[in-house]
Amino acid sequence: MDKDQVNRVIEGLQSDLKTLILETRKKYTSVKEACEEVLSKLKNSYGGSQLTHQTLRSITNPALYPLIQGCETKDPKLTKVCLGAIQRFITYDLLDEKGAKYVINVMWLLMENNIDEVKVLQTAALLLTTSNLVRGDSLSKCLVLCFRLHFAKDATIGNTAGATVRQLVSLVFERVVIEDASSNEEPPALVDSSFSGGSKEFIKLPDSPLKALKPFAQDAFSLFQDLVMLVNGDQPSWLIGMTEMTRTFGIELLENILSTFYSVFFKHQEFSSLLKERVCALVIKLFSPNVKSQYRIAIGHQQQQLQTQQPITTDKPFFPVSMRLLRLVSVLVQKYYSLLVTECEIFLSLIIKFLDPDKPAWQRALALEILHRLLAQPLLVKSFCQSYDMKPHATNIFQDTVNSLAACIQSLFVTTPPGLASSTQAALTNSTSSSSPLINTVSMGPGISPQAGFYYRGVWIPICTVFTSGQPKATFLEMLDKTDPPSIQDGYCMSVAYACLLDVIRSISLVVQNTPCGNASDSSAPSDGAPNEKTSIDDDSFSIQLVNSSWCGLLAALTLLLEASTDETSTENVLKSLQTFASVSGRVGLTTPRDAFITALCKASLPPHYTLTVLNASSPGTVTSRVAQSRQPSTESYGQHMVNTGGNANANIETEFRQHLIVAVGSPLPTPSQPAGCQQGPVVLTAKNLQCMRAILSVAHCHGAVLGSAWHMVLTTLQHLAWILGLKPSSGGSLKSSRPLMESSSATLVPSTAAVLADLPVLSSMLSRLFESSQYLDDVALHHLIDALRQLSQEALEVAYSNREPSLFAVAKLLETGLVNLNRVEVLWRPVTNHLLEVSSHPLNRMREWGIEAITTLVRSAIQYQHSTSLKENQRLQTLLISPLNELSSTSFADVRQKQVDCVLHLLHSSGDIISFGWPLFLNIIGAINNSQGENSIRSAFQCLQLVVTDYLPILPWNCLPLAVETTGKFGSQTQDLNVSLTAIGLMWNISDYFYQNREVLRSSLCEEKNKVFPDFPGVPNMAAFDKLWMCLYTKLGELCIDERPAVRKSAGQTLFSTIAAHGDLLHHNTWQAVVWQVLFPLLDNVKKLSGQASDVKVDTSGSMLIHHSRNTAQKQWAETQVLTLSGVARVFQTKRPMLQSLDEFSRAWILLLEHIENSALSKNSEVSLASLKAFQDVLSTTTKCNSSESNGSGSHDDFVWNVAWKAWLQIGTLATSPQKEERVTYIPSQPFLTALVLIFPGLFQYIKSRFGSDNLQMLCTVLQSAVSVPVHGEASPFILPSVNDPVLTPLQEGVLLCMDTLQRDFVSGNELMKSMIPALFYQLLVFAGFACQAPTYGQLKTKSISSFKGMQVNLHSCHIKQSAEWVTLNYVPFGEKCLTMAVHLYGKTCQEEVVNQSQVLTSIIRCLRLPLSLKYDCTSQTTWRLAVHSLLHVLRLGLPMARLRPDNQENNINVQEVMLPLWTEITLALDEFLFPKSVPLANQTPEEIQSDELLDCQVMELIRDEILPQANFYPPHFISKIMGLLSKGSIHLVPPVDSETGPKLREEFARVCFEVLLQFSLFHEEKQQQQEQTKIPSGNPSQVTNQLAITALLDRFHKVLAAFAQDAKTSGQSPMPRYRTAEIAFTLQGLSSLISALKKIPTTKVNPLTWRQLISLYPHLVELTAVDSTRIGRNLRDALCQYSDLLQPPAATASTSINGT
Repeated sequence: MDKDQVNRVIEGLQSDLKTLILETRKKYTSVKEACEEVLSKLKNSYGGSQLTHQTLRSITNPALYPLIQGCETKDPKLTKVCLGAIQRFITYDLLDEKGAKYVINVMWLLMENNIDEVKVLQTAALLLTTSNLVRGDSLSKCLVLCFRLHFAKDATIGNTAGATVRQLVSLVFERVVIEDASSNEEPPALVDSSFSGGSKEFIKLPDSPLKALKPFAQDAFSLFQDLVMLVNGDQPSWLIGMTEMTRTFGIELLENILSTFYSVFFKHQEFSSLLKERVCALVIKLFSPNVKSQYRIAIGHQQQQLQTQQPITTDKPFFPVSMRLLRLVSVLVQKYYSLLVTECEIFLSLIIKFLDPDKPAWQRALALEILHRLLAQPLLVKSFCQSYDMKPHATNIFQDTVNSLAACIQSLFVTTPPGLASSTQAALTNSTSSSSPLINTVSMGPGISPQAGFYYRGVWIPICTVFTSGQPKATFLEMLDKTDPPSIQDGYCMSVAYACLLDVIRSISLVVQNTPCGNASDSSAPSDGAPNEKTSIDDDSFSIQLVNSSWCGLLAALTLLLEASTDETSTENVLKSLQTFASVSGRVGLTTPRDAFITALCKASLPPHYTLTVLNASSPGTVTSRVAQSRQPSTESYGQHMVNTGGNANANIETEFRQHLIVAVGSPLPTPSQPAGCQQGPVVLTAKNLQCMRAILSVAHCHGAVLGSAWHMVLTTLQHLAWILGLKPSSGGSLKSSRPLMESSSATLVPSTAAVLADLPVLSSMLSRLFESSQYLDDVALHHLIDALRQLSQEALEVAYSNREPSLFAVAKLLETGLVNLNRVEVLWRPVTNHLLEVSSHPLNRMREWGIEAITTLVRSAIQYQHSTSLKENQRLQTLLISPLNELSSTSFADVRQKQVDCVLHLLHSSGDIISFGWPLFLNIIGAINNSQGENSIRSAFQCLQLVVTDYLPILPWNCLPLAVETTGKFGSQTQDLNVSLTAIGLMWNISDYFYQNREVLRSSLCEEKNKVFPDFPGVPNMAAFDKLWMCLYTKLGELCIDERPAVRKSAGQTLFSTIAAHGDLLHHNTWQAVVWQVLFPLLDNVKKLSGQASDVKVDTSGSMLIHHSRNTAQKQWAETQVLTLSGVARVFQTKRPMLQSLDEFSRAWILLLEHIENSALSKNSEVSLASLKAFQDVLSTTTKCNSSESNGSGSHDDFVWNVAWKAWLQIGTLATSPQKEERVTYIPSQPFLTALVLIFPGLFQYIKSRFGSDNLQMLCTVLQSAVSVPVHGEASPFILPSVNDPVLTPLQEGVLLCMDTLQRDFVSGNELMKSMIPALFYQLLVFAGFACQAPTYGQLKTKSISSFKGMQVNLHSCHIKQSAEWVTLNYVPFGEKCLTMAVHLYGKTCQEEVVNQSQVLTSIIRCLRLPLSLKYDCTSQTTWRLAVHSLLHVLRLGLPMARLRPDNQENNINVQEVMLPLWTEITLALDEFLFPKSVPLANQTPEEIQSDELLDCQVMELIRDEILPQANFYPPHFISKIMGLLSKGSIHLVPPVDSETGPKLREEFARVCFEVLLQFSLFHEEKQQQQEQTKIPSGNPSQVTNQLAITALLDRFHKVLAAFAQDAKTSGQSPMPRYRTAEIAFTLQGLSSLISALKKIPTTKVNPLTWRQLISLYPHLVELTAVDSTRIGRNLRDALCQYSDLLQPPAATASTSINGT
């Protein structure tokens, strides 16, 4: 205590003493003096120093005595002051134990004298509450003091004292609790009779129980014992001085002690013994009906007086005592059940008896409130069952309690309490008014009645009190101030019994679930004072017993209440209780009670008299039968009651009430148990039916894990309700309203239908949530649910088979269940999908549609679900999920197939990246197509395949690749959609490209042991797996290459050969053996066979697009395939030649290939034949490249290859170009065909030239000549042949020229064997050159000019082609000219070759040139003869020097001259025919062209001048003579024949050149003669002869010119001569002067006298020319005449000999 507090205490005490001194100074001197003395001591003892509490107590303790004296004066004023001071002492803890006794004594004095009782009570309470000084007798006296004041006549004092007593009694026991808590000693062990079964006797109370107790415990024990004695009417042993006691107050104190300080009784055996021996006996005694109910109990001498004043009644129980006894029993059972097992059994039995119908209403109400309080505590319920019902020979207290409660409820409907019947009648009467709450409320919502209550068999019982679940609320038990029995409100007992029933089920549920109760008072007792319960009872056995003890009574009561309930809330509570108990039954494994409760719910939800076999047979057992018998529909009971009452005025009211209960009308669902033709009328649903439906949904939703086989009942009921309500499945499995519930005719009967329609989405949502909640079920429960749905669906299938509309409820809910349980899909997948597969195969469309919809939705959702183990890595799960989809492939229904494919497509788009192991199944699904399916299904499936090939090939497992190829091939071969087939073939190219790009990965993954997925390819052992993959692709493409559709064949062929060409290098060597013999050649054979079988009838194109005439028959279409196939195979041999050539059977393959090429080349189809040659060309060209890069070690093999190729080519050429013997032909090879054939040879020749002989050349030339001679079809000629004025080569002619050029190049540079064939080559070239002037013929075929075909129809069976200059120009002029040019060039290269000279090649060339030279202007093309002239000039310049060479011996020389004789003849003929042609120049020639032509003539003369005449001694004389004759002829041919139209065309220059040549070779120079002398040329040599011939010819020309000019000059008169004549005469005169001058220089002996005579004979003509008036002529004439000056005199006499030797 600090200084301030001490000061306040001292000051307060001094103040009190001073006040007391003032009050007692006159009357109470002793008190005054005592106060002054104490005050003086206080002043002296306390000087403001710090004091301890003990010091302070010793200082202030003397001050208590004056205060006590003041109280003893009994003066109210002094007493008040003194008690106030004493309270200050007490407050500051300044009293000691002795002082406390003084205080108590003085308070007793004041109490007895009735002085300041309130202040006394305050002081007593303060004294006991602030310290523990008062105990023992002092405490007893203090308590008695308060007790006595409680019974004072003053109500205020009595109430204050009563409160003080309660406070102090609690304080006494609080001291014990504190004392026990501060003690370290363990309390003695107690015997828990609740678990011992009462086999051991309770330890009796010892004679001196106080000895073992501590002080505070002794006080409490004495107090409690005396209280019990007082209530029992006995004398107290500790509370000495008690004069009276009321039983009610005593029981209240006992209740308070027992309810608050139960730990004391559990810790101290003395207390527990006292409780068992005294308290329980007291309760049992007071419950005895023979005990008098006394209000007051007299103590001692007042007992007789009190008894005479208080009347004693023995007729009926006294309400205040009974009520408090029940409260006390409640406490005993709740708090001390473990100590009082046997006693509690008695108590409960007594309470149960209070429920008998013959008991007063207030007693039944109290008993119900007590039972409600007890049964609402789960631990007590558990204890009851364990202690009684589970004991073999014990009373089933809990079962009896529940059954009594149920019986009480039933009795309330049978026995109507007074006043209740009248209230019922009033309620019904009031309902007739227009504003009846009953009617109005029904129409406003799902509720049935505005006032909660129950109506059954004409009895209406309202619910007047609403209790919170688990929180009992007593009404009559709390009426402590009532002395008379209260009036019981109508329906109160039903309300309490109804709430008690609900709480019983709640407690049972909590016990079974091992859930602690939320009430603190329920759980605090064992935790605070009672030892922990230890039980050896098996939990399962206990739970089973708990349910078995209660379910019959609960079901009977709840079913009755459900039937009788008239409001939604009550109905809902009953339904919840039914749900809860059904759940509890299922949890403990009791199927019978579970099914019974479920059956009750299901029956309550269905219309009356509804036929449902599963509900009638699902609840066996006598109890259930009893419940079923007692259960009658509320509306039926109501109607029956009205019939029994005779149909009074209330009947109409109740009928109206019943009608307003109806909310829906529908048709019943057909069931398999009903006959097929059975007709059922409409059924009605009430609001309560729908509420029960919600309850069923709730129990299934919340307690589905324990429903087990009851799922079938639940789902069957829900299915029927949904059918009646018109709820039909929609997407995802949810239900939606499909039709109006009520017809217009019945709408007046059901005004609430619209509200129910609004509730249908809610019901549908609840149904969906029910199956959504299945995700929380365990696996076993889920299987029960699925099995129930399958049973329902199977029943629907049976109904559908009988042509009745089935319910799709089960299928839809199977879908919903599957969707929400994908986290454990392995548990449910197989049973669900197996049944859905069965549904999908049902013949009814609607049923089948839902089956396939459910399967596809489940598969999509399951694959997209995020599983705990990644689906991508779980092969088993993937296979499991996709298998149902795959099994749908066997269906024959197109709609199922379409849905299946759509599902696959969706999965590929959304989840294709996680399908790692399910690809085989996917591909099987995609590939499960046939031609019976529709186009849409095939297109959809193909979209899936496209997605797989384009996007998912990289993630496709290796074992799926062959299947992917096979599936793609199936789409290629289907005939429903051509576009799909073509696109599928394109996908095969994509697949091949993927194989190539991922070859290394595939090779590593496709190990040997994995070959089982590939087919076998015979003939190629140990084929690599990667190669087998390619073979699968090639084989499938090969099959598509012979499809019946041309477009498919074409696309497949292109893809096959492109794939082999692009990726064939990846194959191993031995695999190519399979490619050749199992793919390529079988394909060739099949195509050849099918082409031969194809029809030539035109294809019907009606209704489709037009077809080109080249494809308008099947035969033509197969021709295209044949072309493509042969070209493709050839291309393979072309590109893969190195690989193929290394095969063992390459020779056989090569021969077979060429046989196919040969057969195709000889085909009458031009397309096929041409393509075969192209293939031939490709094979040979690639072979050429291959051979050029190979070594020379394979010579024999190459010889074989080329020999076969040469023979094939020769065979094709011979057979194809051989002319027809008849005029009427059926086939003539086309120009492109011949061109292709010819173009093959150059490449082929390079590898056969070493073995190419003259016989081969002869056959080649035959083929080439026949080929180039083949006429062109009239219709095709405009597209093949050039125009008339376009001298270009045709491709065929170019090809022939290429062949000839190839031969000539190799022959020139080749060995002797090749050079020996040069003459034959010359011969063929010259033959071709002759075609420029003379077109060849083609056998006996008559031909015409190409121009004759223009605008005409051509007979396909005969082609008539005729030689014509115009046609030749178009066809052979350029070709002949090219061949002539080639021959000339070849001669230039080989003119020195001996074989060429010996073979008289020059003679042949000139002979060939004669024709165009002789025709000259008559040639078809003017270029022909010009080329011939140039060629002649060229070859003569090259050939004449070789012809002049002579052998050394004379014999050989003679032979050579004989051999060369044709040459000279051909030369002279050629020159003569060209220089002096029979043809006339073209009329339209220009001067430039004329001059050009004359220049060519001059060039020929120059050739004679330069090459022949100078070497005349080397040529035969007759040849020289003919040459001189040509010169002379040319010189005098000055004026050509005159054309009347165009005038003369002069060759002045040509004549001049001829004259000059004659003049040149007529002049003889000394140098020339000297050279001849040096060479010693014998006499009569050709040179001399040439000179003489030249002079003679020249003089003869002079004579003719001079004579003609002189004659013409005379006749012309004064007219001048033409220019050319003037020039000619001038030139002649010049030549004459030159000749005379030259002859003068020659010795006269060398000049022939004839020459002189000829010269002299010209003189007269010269003289005549002097008359011509021309300056040019005059000058030349003068010079000529001057030369004659020497000839006018005779010659010298010495000249004895002439030039000619005469």
